[in-house]
Amino acid sequence: MVIKDGNRSSGFDYQTQTYHSLRPPPPAQLPHETTPLSITDYVFTLCNKNGRFLVDAASGHCLSFSQLESYITTLSSSLRLCIGLSPGDTAFVLSPNSLHVPLLYLSLLAIGVIVSPSNPASSISEVSSQVQLSSPVIAFATSDTAHKLPSLRYPPILLDSPEFESLLSTPTLRDCQHNNQDRVVVRQSDTAAVLYSSGTTGRVKGVALTHRNLISSLNGAIILLQDRRVVAMCTVPFFHVYGFLYCIRCVAFGESLVVMNRFNFDLMMKSIQQFRVTNLALVPPLVVAMINSPTRGYDLSSLQIVISGAAPLPIPLIKRFNTIFPNVSLVQAYGMTETTGGIFRTVGPFESKRLGANGRLAYSCQAKIVDPQTGIGLPPFKHGELWVRGPLIMRGYVHDEVATSTTLTTDGWLRTGDLCYFDDEGFLFYVDRIKELIKCNGYQVAPAELEDLLQSHPDIVEAAVVPYPDEKAGQVPVAFVVRTPGSTIDESFVKEFVAKEVAPYKKLRQVSFTDSIPKNATGKVLRKELVKIALSNVASSRL
Repeated sequence: MVIKDGNRSSGFDYQTQTYHSLRPPPPAQLPHETTPLSITDYVFTLCNKNGRFLVDAASGHCLSFSQLESYITTLSSSLRLCIGLSPGDTAFVLSPNSLHVPLLYLSLLAIGVIVSPSNPASSISEVSSQVQLSSPVIAFATSDTAHKLPSLRYPPILLDSPEFESLLSTPTLRDCQHNNQDRVVVRQSDTAAVLYSSGTTGRVKGVALTHRNLISSLNGAIILLQDRRVVAMCTVPFFHVYGFLYCIRCVAFGESLVVMNRFNFDLMMKSIQQFRVTNLALVPPLVVAMINSPTRGYDLSSLQIVISGAAPLPIPLIKRFNTIFPNVSLVQAYGMTETTGGIFRTVGPFESKRLGANGRLAYSCQAKIVDPQTGIGLPPFKHGELWVRGPLIMRGYVHDEVATSTTLTTDGWLRTGDLCYFDDEGFLFYVDRIKELIKCNGYQVAPAELEDLLQSHPDIVEAAVVPYPDEKAGQVPVAFVVRTPGSTIDESFVKEFVAKEVAPYKKLRQVSFTDSIPKNATGKVLRKELVKIALSNVASSRL
């Protein structure tokens, strides 16, 4: 029995205590799951073959569809026949955004090689941990990032080198791709990508996504197709599930994609004007930047849609954006690496006006709002933990059965660890995290990872890391530290110690020294108490 109020429906069924999707079925049916099909093959069945596809924002260099298709055909053959990569191998990618990255992804995926991209700002120790998780046989990097890589079966290939250019242009390999005896068979159930996430249980994990997951994501996103010519710009890194899927989707849907190698706000504004960008993919800190510096003299009249993802956007900021850019739809979504990106999203101008909503559930998926105490599914407007199920849900965490079983139920539900609710029209509203991750500039920062690092220092007895609100970043990590008796380490020392070992977004913004860490009777750190202390410390310092 589905709840209805007049002509409205939430999609909630009292008998099963689940929400079903209110989206209509996509015009293109999802391929049968037993059909051999890679995400690359699926992309090219959808692809609109007109126009320029990839554009470098800084240089203006463009790739047309014919060039894109030719490069992918040649590169996939080169990777197999020149390098020796085989289906099931994993390739680690450590590179900033560039025109080469989507080509590389689609070429690797075409031959059944698992793509495992990482943040190029990661430290050597972080790269080492990720490599241990994904077990790659080869790495693709740049001249700026290659020094962070350990030794693998094959030497690394630099995307900004003549060697990589030769792999894109070796003509004799092209014919081999059409040799039926040499053709690679990729099953939809095969792992396509291993992306890194702190997940719902703490430390960094490798999320295994299948070709079926990626195909389902593209199929469900067909609802977003527009009749007009789309020029998209992605400021989100391609190693993040948001950017990873966005660049693949643009190719599949025939949308021109403007690529920035390294983010620069003025270059973004200039590119919107120069290339007449219609769709702009951002994270919340960049939405804030647009609000604070809306035009800077640039012509932004082409802009029609701004997509904000990777972290929640507060309602006051949404209202300010809508006032400054009344002709631009601000689209939000909810998703995780574990759900192959957005599993809820707003579609069209009407839905984008629903302030604070993260959209409606993707077609073919189900959801529950579960009472954390009783495990009972809750109806609209009741807060509980969001559970989701469907073809977008990850295979699991690589080499971590415990974390996988903690996050995935035996009947396929993924526990998100997020406190949410539905309204009576099937819109999801995110409330707060049940899990303890810190969202900094759209990235996940696991307190446990920083606490382990802090406690590895001999002058630190105990440490706790909590989020502190920040208008630009959303949240930043701050630490409470118990020093070893007699130690004289200070705040700058602790910050520098952490900064040497982690990516920039994980750096501590504040360190407070204390005699003890507050805990409950079972020994769990009382993080909310620490957040209150952090807020009061800053307030006191301003008096």
